[in-house]
Amino acid sequence: MADPSHRARFLGGLAAGLVVAIVLSWAWFRGASEAGHEVRSRAEAVRALGTLASDVEKAGGEGEGARAAVAAWQRQQPRGTVARVVVLSGARLEASTDPGDTGARAAPRRLGHEEKPFFDRAVRVRGLTAERRAAGSKEPVVEVVLRDDGGFSLAAPVEREGAILAAVEVERPPTPPPAPPGLLAALLALALPLAAFWAIGRATSRRGPLVAAALLLYAAGVAGYAVWGARLAGAGAGAARALLPAAALGLAVLLFGVLGAAGRVWASLARNRAAYLYIVPAMLGMVVLVFFPFLYGVALSFTDSNIYNTNQPLPDIWIGLRNYLAIVSDVHVVRRAADGSLVFNYLSFYWTLFFTIAWTVTNVAIGVTSGLVLALVLNTKGLALRPIYRVLLILPWATPNYITALIWKGMFHRQFGVVNQAMAIVGLEPISWFDSPFTSYLTALTTNAWLSFPFMMMVALGALQSIPADIYEAARVDGATRWQRFVSITLPSLKPALVPAVILSVVWTFNMFNIIFLVTAGEPGRATEILITQAYKYAFEQYRYGYAAAYSTIIFALLLVYGVFQNRVTRATEGI
Repeated sequence: MADPSHRARFLGGLAAGLVVAIVLSWAWFRGASEAGHEVRSRAEAVRALGTLASDVEKAGGEGEGARAAVAAWQRQQPRGTVARVVVLSGARLEASTDPGDTGARAAPRRLGHEEKPFFDRAVRVRGLTAERRAAGSKEPVVEVVLRDDGGFSLAAPVEREGAILAAVEVERPPTPPPAPPGLLAALLALALPLAAFWAIGRATSRRGPLVAAALLLYAAGVAGYAVWGARLAGAGAGAARALLPAAALGLAVLLFGVLGAAGRVWASLARNRAAYLYIVPAMLGMVVLVFFPFLYGVALSFTDSNIYNTNQPLPDIWIGLRNYLAIVSDVHVVRRAADGSLVFNYLSFYWTLFFTIAWTVTNVAIGVTSGLVLALVLNTKGLALRPIYRVLLILPWATPNYITALIWKGMFHRQFGVVNQAMAIVGLEPISWFDSPFTSYLTALTTNAWLSFPFMMMVALGALQSIPADIYEAARVDGATRWQRFVSITLPSLKPALVPAVILSVVWTFNMFNIIFLVTAGEPGRATEILITQAYKYAFEQYRYGYAAAYSTIIFALLLVYGVFQNRVTRATEGI
């Protein structure tokens, strides 16, 4: 039995969910209505232009007949529409409905110098028509330009005996878009479910029926509004699919309120309002710079966004899980060629994932091992010149990594690189480092190992210096060997510092874009790409933004699962 006071919470959750879903849907309907209005206005303007061109052609293209046809057409057009007929021979203005073309400037007359754009446009339309006829097309040429004020400027040719005699040009004013559709539907979709839930709440206070009623009424309200709003907006059958994100977000808000999370958050805000007031600027920055781009990227992963449709709203290019299915379904990693050799598909997600994991494991292992060994050496009592060693060993980390990457790439150059020159001194043949997947991988591994060990060295050195010397003295008195002291004292004491550093190092190395991009560039044949560089190339070389966003979302999911799993298994941060 639920407390009767919970009815208010359930009613608030239902109201919040409906408001979110309806407001987002209303915004989409408004955009769809305006876009549809622009398309309809353009089509209507083109039809009107076609009618005018046909009437002028029937009237002979010039003379009193043409002027009468333009005058008759003008009477059927909206206020502010201007039409003119420009005859190419002699650059004449044969007819015009422009209010300025009256009195001494009335047609027919020769075009003035300031009217040269009208003549140029007529010449352009004639040239386009000739090109289309030469290509075998009989479709009429219509030039349509969207003006800054939302109106249209159009032009079409006028023919006589198979030749282009003139051009009709029309300036059509903008028409106001319709009112945002679905406003009455939005009010009904909000009021009716709330009234029904209030009546149900008066009849019962059981938690189960109240939750079921809230979900059913939410679904009914959103579905009803989607059907009515889509009809008013002329959005068509695709509206339901396009409104799924809005409905899902509204449902999340409803559950957030119904399950009590909203109340707990509000109570926490009221109890700690001073603390939250201090962090509001930082949270706003995080929302704008981190959370919104992240959520937008996730939303983009469910679309077919590319360079050709970037100006379209996301609901119009929504394709659901198709990008994710395309990524994970490419299981053809290796095949056997006709000669029996193995051929790898380096563009497969699974090959890139395998290479990324191997790249991460080897780099982290080298970085942790070398960093820990160097930290133990620097922590040795009485070590001479220790400050100088610390400065020298931290230099690789202090140097910008893109500079380091370019230096190492030059060092592995086949003809001029110092590595091959050193090999030639000892009698070895030079190697084309970037022609083989393995040797190309070694170049990136060497570069990143050089960059990564100072971080682990400093973390381990700081943790070593925080271990009390008394513990080692007691262990030494008890007869513990150096190895036993290392295993039983040093490693457990390093664990709280090293495990978070390892997790961070894994995330950094997993997404180590600079080294792969600058050193190997994925060569040979994109065999040494990691997931993040592959996503970059899908986005900025192939311009498949939705596919690249799905790739990036999978990368985030993999790292999130790894971080949670590693943290729970090691329990290294429980005391922090």
